Amino acid sequence: MTDLQIAKKIILKPISEIAESLGINPDEIEMYGKYKAKIPLKAIDRERADASNLILVSAISPTPAGEGKTTMSIGLSEGLNRLGKKTTVVLREPSLGPVFGIKGGATGGGYSQVLPMEDINLHFTGDFSAIEKSHNLLAALIDNNIQSKTNTLQIDPRTITWKRVMDLNDRALRRVIVGLGGTTSGVPRETGFDITAASEIMAILCLADNIDDLKRRLGNIFIGFTYDKNPIYA
Repeated sequence: MTDLQIAKKIILKPISEIAESLGINPDEIEMYGKYKAKIPLKAIDRERADASNLILVSAISPTPAGEGKTTMSIGLSEGLNRLGKKTTVVLREPSLGPVFGIKGGATGGGYSQVLPMEDINLHFTGDFSAIEKSHNLLAALIDNNIQSKTNTLQIDPRTITWKRVMDLNDRALRRVIVGLGGTTSGVPRETGFDITAASEIMAILCLADNIDDLKRRLGNIFIGFTYDKNPIYA
């Protein structure tokens, strides 16, 4: 039986019930349909977290392609729960790159899966899409300033380090030329695409403590240099 066939046979519990079983008030979670939700940061009890144990699963028994870490993490959590321990597995949101690549999805395998598998692998709560849009907005602003007649920032296009991103493996876009098409289409320059999970904005979102810290970190993103060799930040 395939992973997908196993996933299809499982009757999912509403996420509100899952929240209650973890001691989280269902009224405090942000629902994304019946089976997915976000937990507010205030739900984290730092004192309890510091008194608990964290088991990090990284690169255990990997195949040449690297599969197995998620399945191992889920199976370990399920096993500990079966022994009477109260455990929860925490996984990173999967990128679409591996989903359509050799490794496949990132929700585990066999009977050690997180569900709904298709939703999680393909879109989940839309965070990757939001990061992608934010990243590419900055990229568009940079090229717009270079194109502007006033060119207020005096950016040297040769020094720009900020690429674009998309949540898909497409090696043909790793290095590209943008701005072709004449005077209305921008200034030609070399750039490229990274996968969204590698965006600096992704890292910032993971590290930020609150909205003010998020804004500060976003503002400190390095873009490139002016013609006078002065650094430019977002």
